[in-house]
Amino acid sequence: MIEHPGYHADVDPDRPALVMAETGETLSYGKLADGAARCARMLSDLGCRQGDTIALLSENNLAFMELCWAAKDSGLHYACISTRLNAPEAAYIVENSGARVLIASGEMTDLARRASASLPTDILRLVVGGAAPGFQRYEPLRDAREPRPLTDRVRGASMLYSSGTTGRPKGIRTPLQDVPPTEPPLRHRLLANFFGLDGNTVFLNPGPFYHAAPLRTMMAVQRLGGTAIGFERFDAETVLHAMQQFSATHGFFVPTMFTQMLKLPAAVRDAVDISSMRCAIHGAAPCPIAVKEAMMDWWGPVVYELYGGTEGVGHFFISPGEWVQKKGSVGRAARGCVVRIVDDQGRERPPNEPGLIYMGNGREFEYHGDEARTREVCTDDGLVTMGDIGYLDEDGYLFLTDRKSHTIISGGVNIYPQEVENILIEHPAVEDVAVIGVPNEEFGEEVKAVVVPGPADEDREALAEDIIAWCRGRLSPVKCPRSVDFVEQLPRSDAGKLLKRIVRAPYWEGHDSSII
Repeated sequence: MIEHPGYHADVDPDRPALVMAETGETLSYGKLADGAARCARMLSDLGCRQGDTIALLSENNLAFMELCWAAKDSGLHYACISTRLNAPEAAYIVENSGARVLIASGEMTDLARRASASLPTDILRLVVGGAAPGFQRYEPLRDAREPRPLTDRVRGASMLYSSGTTGRPKGIRTPLQDVPPTEPPLRHRLLANFFGLDGNTVFLNPGPFYHAAPLRTMMAVQRLGGTAIGFERFDAETVLHAMQQFSATHGFFVPTMFTQMLKLPAAVRDAVDISSMRCAIHGAAPCPIAVKEAMMDWWGPVVYELYGGTEGVGHFFISPGEWVQKKGSVGRAARGCVVRIVDDQGRERPPNEPGLIYMGNGREFEYHGDEARTREVCTDDGLVTMGDIGYLDEDGYLFLTDRKSHTIISGGVNIYPQEVENILIEHPAVEDVAVIGVPNEEFGEEVKAVVVPGPADEDREALAEDIIAWCRGRLSPVKCPRSVDFVEQLPRSDAGKLLKRIVRAPYWEGHDSSII
């Protein structure tokens, strides 16, 4: 059987590919295939050639998946932009990715217009489900094309953005393979086999569609003919009721979602039938052991874990039964994935001794426009590190203990401290600053600024509020500190390098590891 939405459109066109839980809006496989084919032809007619990039700025909606599949079927890279960014941040991704076209949803036109103000004029601007000055309406352009798939294109690929040491997000770009769009990528079979995905899967996706793991898992479900359930935004009670309403079998969650569902009143939790759930996948951020234990007490042995990265160079899986025996582990490497733990001199570490984690599965990638950064994370024999520190036990199970990069993960969202520090150091009352992640029971981590203030004798409480407001005026709120501590000096090496581990240590006392 061909594993592609077009196949299911031919054999069962009315089968739902995506349903929005709050409204019941449904995208059938017939409509998905029709819209994706028309969109692919539209993009081709607008000058998009194989290997080009388009940028998508949209909240969760039915059109999002039509656009992704159109790019996949056109041999295009598609850069999905977070709707939580501000205009300069969104504009950076559009321009850095080299996008030929920016496609925004009607709800995102205000952000898209402000981002567009600094973009080159030759970038085409389209709006889906709305109208905006300077943007062409998507639907008339799409509907003027025939619903016939392009026949001369290879499989397209996502170009998602992750962290970098400079504070700017890095576009993760993979070379296109000489295979047709109907041939799934390597991870498809890994996900399908380990999590039991098939044509009967009903997959809850309560997170943003632009996030790598839930998006890729949702597309794997649609290759198989299953049904995805999307949400306008995460709400613990809404998601729980949707589980019963749609007889969900699978779902992808981040740990903060588990925490919020666990905090629902017992009467609400007990009233929902969750017996249909076979596999609740979690990833994107480490899950506290106590939270995972509570979820398994509630939902039963259906909580699976996936560890990897947007780079896609390796995957680790652990089943509920394995995790009970190896609590705290993120699992063992998938077949075909090589993992190596090394010390600061690059020497391989023995079992149970932590070091920098390298992995590789043969997948090639680059940080777009940053050859030096790409070389920095790769070994000569093709392994890659994402900056995490951990160890393998004697049975090959991986345990994470720290993050060398100090990227903060709050509620599954990556926050890059250098980017925030670059803003805060410009504040007139800030002489030096370190931005770190500190424990937060609900979100795993929250952002804190540790500041060396200038010589002026200011009210510290008022100064802290002013520093936070300064940051919020320049970055999206999710990246900004929730609190500020003041110190006389920050620890730095002789070379002037900020010693983040020393700054973080007091806040993580009493925790078994430096990540939650």
